[in-house]
Amino acid sequence: MDQSPAALRRTPLYDEHVALGGRLVPFAGWEMPVQYKGVTDEHRAVRTAVGIFDVCHMGELVLNGDYAADVVNYLITNDAKRLMDGQALYTVACNESGTILDDLIVYRISQTKWLIVCNASNRDKMAAHFRAAAVNHCDFDDASDRTALIALQGPKALALLAQAGGDGPALAELPSFHFRDATLANVPCTVARTGYTGEDGVEIFCPTDGAAQLWRALVKLGGPLGLEPAGLGARDTLRLEARLSLYGNEIDETTNPLEAGLSWVVKLGKGDFVGRTALERIKAAGLTRKLVGFEMTGRGIARHGYPLLDKVGIKVGVCTSGSPGPTVGKNIGLGYLPTSMAEVGTSIEVDCRGRSVSAVVAKTPFYKRS
Repeated sequence: MDQSPAALRRTPLYDEHVALGGRLVPFAGWEMPVQYKGVTDEHRAVRTAVGIFDVCHMGELVLNGDYAADVVNYLITNDAKRLMDGQALYTVACNESGTILDDLIVYRISQTKWLIVCNASNRDKMAAHFRAAAVNHCDFDDASDRTALIALQGPKALALLAQAGGDGPALAELPSFHFRDATLANVPCTVARTGYTGEDGVEIFCPTDGAAQLWRALVKLGGPLGLEPAGLGARDTLRLEARLSLYGNEIDETTNPLEAGLSWVVKLGKGDFVGRTALERIKAAGLTRKLVGFEMTGRGIARHGYPLLDKVGIKVGVCTSGSPGPTVGKNIGLGYLPTSMAEVGTSIEVDCRGRSVSAVVAKTPFYKRS
């Protein structure tokens, strides 16, 4: 893919990032801020106060019609039919082989109207997947280019929203994985109690032409609360501490949700769905590998793609993500290991560019908010 600056897309918040001194990098075809002040400062602001993220690059797909619920439920592993209006759930969509096309959040607006949020890197693939399934069943609309998405995450996120006018004060009553329409800073929004950091917070959908106004208002109001704009770097370390999978790292079309630790979003008893037969077969045969967390006990940082070794130096797995964990104060990682080596406390080695560094399989999530 051509990642030259001319070919990269920009979110409606691009000028805000430039004004705030954000360092912009190519990401999934977009020019996105990787950091502002620094990854560690931004990470700690989210854990202790509040951080604001531009996630306008994510895809928003809308299905509408009498059979929309059936189409959605057929394409995902979780059971959307248990949702009520204003509820959301996390899920994956699999192919017929039972491996993961993408991980998604599904929002039930009504029985006949559904919103699917997919990863930016998979937008075209997932839009084609849902569009094809909707033919002759319901209407399909890729609303991504008309929809902005801002994440406000951290223990002071709801206190900040309460100052944003309109419906802000009432949003503290919104339960986890519920959403509602609201007006914030005079911008019409849909606010969801969801996020990707391991902290409390919200994700706010609004029209693209209102995104900059909302962003500026939240940044200004959040200053006294310790708000920091946060980039892709902090987003990655936050989600890693919380053991949240990243598409392209922990999960992709070579991994299935059972080995990835996502069996809780696979409802084999709900009725037919794409990949169900394959997943039943995988479950019956037993898993050969599992996604595990590990802590470095030697001096070194594991990175995506580094080989994981047994104690005699034979490659047995691969690191999918790794970095320092600013909150936990350790170098941590995720990776796939044989099931026989997946127990907490198992000693392993990480091949850090030809240097073998000791590590141990650890309990996850590495961080869980109190």
